[in-house]
Amino acid sequence: MSADTSTDTATGPDRGTSAADRFRAAVAAQDLAALDALFTEDVRLNSPVKSKPFEGKAAVLALFRVLLRTFEGFHYVGHFEGSVVSGADGAGAAEGPAAVLPFRTVVNGRQVHGIDMLHLAPGDLIDEITVMIRPQTAVIAVGEAVLAGLIADGVVPPPAAQSPGLG
Repeated sequence: MSADTSTDTATGPDRGTSAADRFRAAVAAQDLAALDALFTEDVRLNSPVKSKPFEGKAAVLALFRVLLRTFEGFHYVGHFEGSVVSGADGAGAAEGPAAVLPFRTVVNGRQVHGIDMLHLAPGDLIDEITVMIRPQTAVIAVGEAVLAGLIADGVVPPPAAQSPGLG
């Protein structure tokens, strides 16, 4: 893996225009249209607070709409490139190019350290994102804030109206 230790910039020092670079720039600019152009139609986002992934471009963009307004002072603090096997369990899937973007942010007064792991599909698009965050108090704060945002946007029903077993 190669490392980029750039901080607080959307594209890092002398970066090109890879999918990971464009993703960083889109997040920094809070540009949902740019994110839309980067995702495959069947993009999947594996969340640290939900056992089932967000699947499909509409669901992932709805989540990003909430994340972009929920995270305070969000910034990437590095960039690593390598490869990873994508998919729910990795069985039968081929290893493909990936980028890992460590980040820092604050949610409801809680410091959050995390990574966005991007799996890159043919055409330099993103077909899978896995998000990992720490510490546990941050996971809880993010889960509560994101759920509140998804409810406010009408993406998910309030907890009392949800069927048992969602998640």
